[in-house]
This record gives sequence, C-alpha cells and structure tokens, in this order.
Amino acid sequence: MTHEQHESDERVRLDKWLWAARFYKTRALAADAIDGGKVDVNGGRAKRAKMVQVGDEVSVRQTPFEHVVRVRGVSERRGPASVAATLYEETAESKAKRDALVTQIRSMPADDWERGRPTKRDRREIERFRRR
Repeated sequence: MTHEQHESDERVRLDKWLWAARFYKTRALAADAIDGGKVDVNGGRAKRAKMVQVGDEVSVRQTPFEHVVRVRGVSERRGPASVAATLYEETAESKAKRDALVTQIRSMPADDWERGRPTKRDRREIERFRRR
C-alpha cells in the first residue's frame, strides 16, 4: 500500500481535524463549537468524536460567516497555515455567500461608539424613537 492510499483510508476525530485545519485556535474551542451545534458533517449534527475522512462535507458556522468545505486531507497534528489550507476545499456556493456577506457588512455604516455616553439631546431622541 502506498503512502497516498494509506492517507485516503485514514480517519481522524472531528475536533482534531478542525484544530489542524485552523478553523479554531485550540481543540477545546473546536469541541465547544461542535457541542454547541455550530458544526455539521454531511448535513447532520456531529459529535466531537465523529471520524471524518477524505470526501466528507463539513459545515462550520463562525459568526457571522458559514464555511462549507469538503475534506481533502486528514491530519492529527497542527502544522503551518499553508499545510492546513490543503486539508480542505471550500465549495463555490459557500465562497460566494461569504463574499456577498463581506460586501454587505462593509457597506453598512460603522457604529460610532467612541463618542462615549449619549448626550441629553441623544437621550431625548432615543426616548422619542422608543415611544413610537
């Protein structure tokens, strides 16, 4: 059996794969996301010990984005970002949705929270708005 065949037969835990593919900074964060229902495998909710293999479709929701990727490789070790990028391939629909959302977010006016507390005039406008 060649090395490439051996890798295609391999399976790895979902939380380890998400960590190795650099979707999450730690395995604990990956496990929390899985337990919180933010990660699906092949269209169904998964547990952290779910074994993923090449060809599986993984959906990862990281506010406000959703990544839908196809597993291209498995790894139990976290390596450089260039290696992590080879572990998955994002679907075209997912990429298009993300790009559209980025454009929409950039077009929104920025919140101006640096001004501090609302002034008396601002508070009166807020009260007028709430009474409507």
